[in-house]
Amino acid sequence: MFKAILVNKDDQGYRAELAQVDESSLPEGDVRVKVLYSTLNYKDGLAITGKGPVVRSFPMVPGIDFAGEVLESSSPDFKVGDMVLLNGWGVGEGHWGGLAQQAQVKADWLIPLPKGLTAKQALAIGTAGYTAMLCVMALEKHGTKPSDGEVLVTGAAGGVGSIAIALLSKLGFKVVASTGRMAEAEYLKKLGAAEVIDRASLSAPGKPLAKERWAAVVDSVGSHTLANACAQTKSDGAVAACGLAQGMDFPSTVAPFILRGVTLYGINSVTVPRGKRIAAYEQLSKLLDLKTLDEISHEISLADSIEYAQKLMAGNVRGRLIVDVNR
Repeated sequence: MFKAILVNKDDQGYRAELAQVDESSLPEGDVRVKVLYSTLNYKDGLAITGKGPVVRSFPMVPGIDFAGEVLESSSPDFKVGDMVLLNGWGVGEGHWGGLAQQAQVKADWLIPLPKGLTAKQALAIGTAGYTAMLCVMALEKHGTKPSDGEVLVTGAAGGVGSIAIALLSKLGFKVVASTGRMAEAEYLKKLGAAEVIDRASLSAPGKPLAKERWAAVVDSVGSHTLANACAQTKSDGAVAACGLAQGMDFPSTVAPFILRGVTLYGINSVTVPRGKRIAAYEQLSKLLDLKTLDEISHEISLADSIEYAQKLMAGNVRGRLIVDVNR
């Protein structure tokens, strides 16, 4: 038996609870892992609270990422005792995820724990940080340079935003952070933001084209915020979109793209090939100061996950929530 957060939907309604689960209930997979740490991401908040149609089958263990030790493996890629990491691949949505003391998954979904990182540090980065790195890699591939001008980061106080700020500032970019929590301004400046602006300036309906300001954008918000960010991006600039905290809609026009040559990069962190995942973590381990991980992360217990999911959905969580599933 092991502990897990279990989400159910039946005659009693939609609910999440801390439960004891038998190992025989684990889904199919060629690697069984003793989970050490998981995290709470926005998608996990949706799954636990039921505020979004994330869970595709019931019962479900949420948790879109985890790090831990291999307990059993029928794959030649991993052996008992190996330390492994998982981000994405639909775990916590269609396949039991990491908010549990054990997980059983396909070997193809795992990568070795990156060198130089502990399991806890890797989860302080987690899917949010790894997604932020993919955004930065997209901007770098586009050719964006610090001399091109300011880079906007939306949803700045969240997990993706916090790490995106730290990465971009480390690379020499002047970062402008957009947040709905101006009380977090000092925190964001400590991460490397040169300026902090209120999200209200971006979140309302705007013009198809606005005054050019941003050389590039990392957006985890979507909806009007993404539309306005594109409308304010300089000619031949780039926008990396990876989230939908404000909404899934994109109330924009083609104007930024055909009149200014703006490029919109969609960042999918769920099914990225193993090689690119490993490369992203190599970059993260080089660029991120481990002290920054302490600054942006807060550890909670498995039992705390349900309460903190509500706080996350209410926008009352700063940075990253690491879940010690054995506490």
